[in-house]
Amino acid sequence: MKKITILNGDIHPEKKIFSEYIHQVEEKLMSEKLEVHVFNINSMNLFYCKGCWSCWWKTPGKCDIQDDGSQIFQSVINSDFIIFASPLIAGFTSSALKKITDRFVCLLHPYIQIKNGENHHQKRYEKYPDFGLILEQEADTDEEDIEIVKNIYGRLSLNFHNNMRFCHFTESNKPEEIAHEISHY
Repeated sequence: MKKITILNGDIHPEKKIFSEYIHQVEEKLMSEKLEVHVFNINSMNLFYCKGCWSCWWKTPGKCDIQDDGSQIFQSVINSDFIIFASPLIAGFTSSALKKITDRFVCLLHPYIQIKNGENHHQKRYEKYPDFGLILEQEADTDEEDIEIVKNIYGRLSLNFHNNMRFCHFTESNKPEEIAHEISHY
């Protein structure tokens, strides 16, 4: 059974529109017989990376920060697919999603390898999950905003030895389309 982790970066869940959409995606994925774990990041006890590098040298593979991050890291590394989900805010994903994404460094080795002529971290684990983006555009979102987000997550994908499978928008993609795409890749 495929395991899916959804990182919901909605910082305004009281508005319900984005989080309700993510809930619909979750339901559709479960109807496809997939195991789904949703993390509503804004309601979790999470701190910013402090750059201590303990996850590399002191406690290899384990973040030194005592918060809910360990639940997310365990789910991520044991998943087949990750969905990074966020409304765009000032042209980028939410600070909540960025906060936890920055801490994914604990899932890699500090050692560097050359990949496609660039320096990238070596794998800590044999397998890394592919991922996709689900974004909600702002009224003034333009193509440059979208390209920046896609490029940054594409670079994250390259560093995590996986594939970024898609970038979908709540305005133009139905939850069942996303679930079908994930279950059949």
